[in-house]
Amino acid sequence: MTTNSQNGAARLPGRVLVVDDSSLVRLYFREALGRAGFAVDEAINGIEAMEKVLAGDIDLVIVDINMPRMDGVTFLRTLRRSSSAAAMLPALVISTEAGEDDREQARAAGANFYLVKPVSQEDVARYAAALTGLPR
Repeated sequence: MTTNSQNGAARLPGRVLVVDDSSLVRLYFREALGRAGFAVDEAINGIEAMEKVLAGDIDLVIVDINMPRMDGVTFLRTLRRSSSAAAMLPALVISTEAGEDDREQARAAGANFYLVKPVSQEDVARYAAALTGLPR
């Protein structure tokens, strides 16, 4: 259970930040996660994602690798080096990059899991539930 920073009230985990520059991918993940009971926020690159993570109650980040301004690996490195509690957030990378080097870079940067697109909506919801500790 986490604490809502705005009013100190306890709430169940379930807020996911989807970080991807593709509006279609964000919509696809939003639908999958929404049906599974998660609240979803979105960011189009790592810079926007860092701002949202540091400003709000996020329980999981789902992040792409290839994005403008700040890519997913750089975002994860920045997140993990943060002095805030956000440094411990679970992170699921979902990318079109299928190479073992890509997976290893993401893991080294702090990804908990790495999936290759296309990913079913059921798998998105299943991994989100596992990483937040919520049955869905």
